[in-house]
Amino acid sequence: MAEHTYRVTVRGRFADLTEDQRSTLRERLKGFDFLRSGGFSEEGALTFDEKLDFFSYRVILTAAEKPDDAGLRRATTALDALGVDFKGLRATVTDMDEMKINRPKRLG
Repeated sequence: MAEHTYRVTVRGRFADLTEDQRSTLRERLKGFDFLRSGGFSEEGALTFDEKLDFFSYRVILTAAEKPDDAGLRRATTALDALGVDFKGLRATVTDMDEMKINRPKRLG
């Protein structure tokens, strides 16, 4: 199987956050620019809002198979690095090599 480029979105919920964890996460929100730092990248981007309930992790992967598993592993690593618990992880995968691009028709 040939390698493809995938956009993987992993969504989940924070679980049992302590007040210290909440304050650390809120501190990370200060100065965070979603438009510049919240999109898909090869490094991955973890995003959440001030409610600290749901989060999403967006990453671009190049893989031959199982990009959803790779995305889940990357998201788990990012969350573990923050030292927070989570639940309900699920991945959505878009194969960028298979996407159809609708180009506008030329006028005239």
